Amino acid sequence: MVLTMMRVQLWFAAALFGACAFVPVAQSQPAKGKVVPKLEPVAETKLLMEGMADPNTRALGKILAAKPKDAESWAFARGQALLLAETGNLLLMRPPKTKEGQDPWLTHAANLRESATALARAAAAKDYVQARTALAGVANACNRCHQSFRVGVRVDPFADDR
Repeated sequence: MVLTMMRVQLWFAAALFGACAFVPVAQSQPAKGKVVPKLEPVAETKLLMEGMADPNTRALGKILAAKPKDAESWAFARGQALLLAETGNLLLMRPPKTKEGQDPWLTHAANLRESATALARAAAAKDYVQARTALAGVANACNRCHQSFRVGVRVDPFADDR
């Protein structure tokens, strides 16, 4: 009788241990059918600069040459600033392959995102002075990166103002 009781306890302990060992494994497995997206760059960095960063920066310089008069212009400026911020996110996905270039690249890309986000906030608030200041911050973020990586392009969104 004692032997039977010990066998029952042993089987119960084994079953309990097996169930406990299985539960964490089952929980750590991704759910079937759930797709985990993989972020991977598609366009070359030069194309991002020529197709997104440069045209949006230039257009913002034109929009902010004088205080925008209507809500539609402010909304358009905010949208362009957000595109610049998203360009910063896209640049974060494609750091240089060299170890020494990675940290400065990530810093500069994050600075672009932050300065463009500040510009979008200023446009949303219809704050002309702050928007122009933030656009200068975007240009400075771009120029610091270009200087670090010896890119012969100087960003000046207010070049047409002169």
